[in-house]
Amino acid sequence: MIQSMKWPRMIAASTLFTALAACNSPMPAGQAGVLPQTEREPTGADAHGAQAAIRELALPPQKPLTPNPEYAKFPRYVGTLGDRQIEMKLGAKADEPSGVHGEYKFAGSPNVILVAGDRDGDTLEIEESNDGTHITGNWVGKFAADGSVSGERMDPDDSNAQPFDLRPAVAGVQLPATGTAKAPPAPSLEPAPPAPPKNAVGGTSNVIIGE
Repeated sequence: MIQSMKWPRMIAASTLFTALAACNSPMPAGQAGVLPQTEREPTGADAHGAQAAIRELALPPQKPLTPNPEYAKFPRYVGTLGDRQIEMKLGAKADEPSGVHGEYKFAGSPNVILVAGDRDGDTLEIEESNDGTHITGNWVGKFAADGSVSGERMDPDDSNAQPFDLRPAVAGVQLPATGTAKAPPAPSLEPAPPAPPKNAVGGTSNVIIGE
């Protein structure tokens, strides 16, 4: 998958993994009676790095993200992700020829989810993050000649694929509210009234025409 999104907390995670891997090193010969590394408290730089990484990963999730004013000028797309309506703002990155970034939100929600990735020809590949730090999904789609784009959104491990279908939004048109569409009226079960006679005038059938 593309690596255009750089999430800072990944560095802390890699520090933790390195520190934990060091704890699994074999015990040097001639140190009988010394507790294995995995059973002793880490010391020095390893202890500081591991503890810092653990504290970082133990932090509660950040607050939900709100719309970025810088993305307000980006092209807007509306459509569906799975069975839910969404709105996405997606524009080109200034420092990357094929890079794109932006945000999307579900209809009726004030919070947004960040997206970033690449567009190569008619192929779109982006990653998403709901806190600006962790990758929470991958999107792969194709643009059509009319500017619409469709494909699948998956979890970070490429599971739970959901189809998405987005089209360019008309300026000034908002997403329709969910659940407000009216069903067509049911057909009447009453018999239709009989048609009036051909020589009826104003609802009266006993008038002789021509006299």
